[in-house]
Amino acid sequence: MARPLRIAVQMDAIEGINVAGDSTFALMLEAEARGHAIAHYLPGDLDWVEGRVEATVRDISVRRPAAPGEPHFRWLGPPRRAELARAFDVVLMRQDPPFDMAYVTATHLLERAATEGLLVVNDPASVRNAPEKLFVLAFADLMPPTLVTRSLEAAQAFRARHGEVVVKPLYGNAGTAVFHVARTDANLAALVEMFRHVWREPFMVQAFLPEVAQGDKRIILVDGEPAGAINRLPRDGEIRSNLAAGGSAHATTLTPREKAICDRLGPHLRDLGLVFVGIDVIGGWLTEINVTSPTGIVAMDAFNGTNTAGRIWDAIERRRAAR
Repeated sequence: MARPLRIAVQMDAIEGINVAGDSTFALMLEAEARGHAIAHYLPGDLDWVEGRVEATVRDISVRRPAAPGEPHFRWLGPPRRAELARAFDVVLMRQDPPFDMAYVTATHLLERAATEGLLVVNDPASVRNAPEKLFVLAFADLMPPTLVTRSLEAAQAFRARHGEVVVKPLYGNAGTAVFHVARTDANLAALVEMFRHVWREPFMVQAFLPEVAQGDKRIILVDGEPAGAINRLPRDGEIRSNLAAGGSAHATTLTPREKAICDRLGPHLRDLGLVFVGIDVIGGWLTEINVTSPTGIVAMDAFNGTNTAGRIWDAIERRRAAR
């Protein structure tokens, strides 16, 4: 790397993050350790101003607290206005879902800034075109039987073919509103009615994979290459293994089937500029491709003794140098 990079991190408020497990914070720590300069801004502070993409940013320094209650960051100056393409080399787009129109709008604005040479990670156009539960449909042969619909009749017919199913919103996150519906469960009609009332979009129905009791594996890919995985186990009485829904993380390795899935996806992710991706695999079946704000690297590195944040920055630095 010829010189330190100027990094802007588009994320939610840094005051409220869980520093013990937050992947964005791990990326910021690694960037600072490499001598890069970091600034922070909120997604709502992103503007289009007469042909320029600007934000109100604050320069920041981060550190891992040595004891509970110690600060994990300090501001290095007052808020300032910055034109992203002029003031920075790289923007990390790391705000959490939901993947709503505000998120989509941010990808459009950052795509405009990227036309002027700014490197945005992950690529904003690819993020917009790759929502977790829709992008995965491009690899249908790797998935469990799946239906995307708003039709009760289609959902009923699907359940009749496959027995137990899982129903979930297309644009949910962190396991929110994921329902396990047994073959004889009389609530499917009411559930479909509720989904159609709350969301205008279709919902997803998938054949239930009982292997979820043995874990939902989150595999991290960096620039198309697998960097490792964690196995997320649901708590008692749950099917949702998301850590945000009470699941627990455990050390794991990749099976030959999972390596083959990564080999299949990797070139596509790399070509799309999706540098940091988390895929979810249950019982050898691909269920989601997470590109908006993937997590899991802190727990994975703790198990494996690896530095995935460093590997991500290696990929970012290579891409920036090649521009």
